[in-house]
Amino acid sequence: MPGGIGLEIVVALAALALLVAAALVGRRMRRRPAPVRAPKPAARESLGARVRSIFRGAPSEESWGELEDALIRADVGPGPAAELVTRVREAYEPGDDPAALLKREVAAVFESDPPLVVPPGFAVLMVVGVNGTGKTTTIGKLAKRLAGGGRSVALAASDTFRAAAAEQLEEWGTRAGVEVISQQRGADPGAVAFDAVQAARARDMDVVIVDTAGRLHNRQPLMDELRKVKRVLEKAGGSVDEVLLVLDATTGQNGIAQATAFTEAVDVTGVALTKFDGTAKGGVLLAVRERLGVPVKLVGMGEGIDDLEPFDAGVFADRILER
Repeated sequence: MPGGIGLEIVVALAALALLVAAALVGRRMRRRPAPVRAPKPAARESLGARVRSIFRGAPSEESWGELEDALIRADVGPGPAAELVTRVREAYEPGDDPAALLKREVAAVFESDPPLVVPPGFAVLMVVGVNGTGKTTTIGKLAKRLAGGGRSVALAASDTFRAAAAEQLEEWGTRAGVEVISQQRGADPGAVAFDAVQAARARDMDVVIVDTAGRLHNRQPLMDELRKVKRVLEKAGGSVDEVLLVLDATTGQNGIAQATAFTEAVDVTGVALTKFDGTAKGGVLLAVRERLGVPVKLVGMGEGIDDLEPFDAGVFADRILER
């Protein structure tokens, strides 16, 4: 009997200990501070708004420095930003609007750029770029534009690495009303390009636009493969009339590295800018143009198949400096 009483006492003490522990945990939880919520990110101010804010009064040495900083933050790059500020300062007269002068100087950077001109007769266009820039979408839009102008167009599905790449190109080809020439996934990209050119010639078509596998610009074996595709196209078609690099307007200064690598590999002849929404995005074009001299030829403004425009320097300057 005494052993039974002892056991009851032990059980009672254990239960009491559990109750005390639960009470302490509850007090600690009640004292725990509420989680701090991260503030919502502020809406990105446009470059035009920043410029007008800087020059509310008469320009000063400080305001010119702030203008250079604003251009650098807009992806223009240190060198081109300093050059633009120098031009605006030299042109400035008391009473002038520095924002208007900047707009004029931005447009002047691209004034001598030739437009995209697909020559008459048979033409081959090659389109390159890293993954995610909207390369295949741009090809579909360009095909629609050329077909709408009376040219017969074929798309070559030379991106044989990415899953569903050929299917995506087929979808855009259907939307554009043009033919797509492809082979099985994993086929040699150069062989696909060669066969596509030969087939287009045999069918008396006007233009072949060659899709290529998206690749990181710093992966040398992939860039070597791109060189090979271009050599094959030159052998099959006699020449490659345009090599278009698709650049994402939001890519920032990484776009300069991309443009440099692709230009060294395949002699890029023009840039097609995508995802350009008219804010400070797109400033990287100034850096690419100033450093490499590669002209900008096309601008993608949306997801629709007709949302591709010839590049217009004045419109571009208006959009990146709009209110």
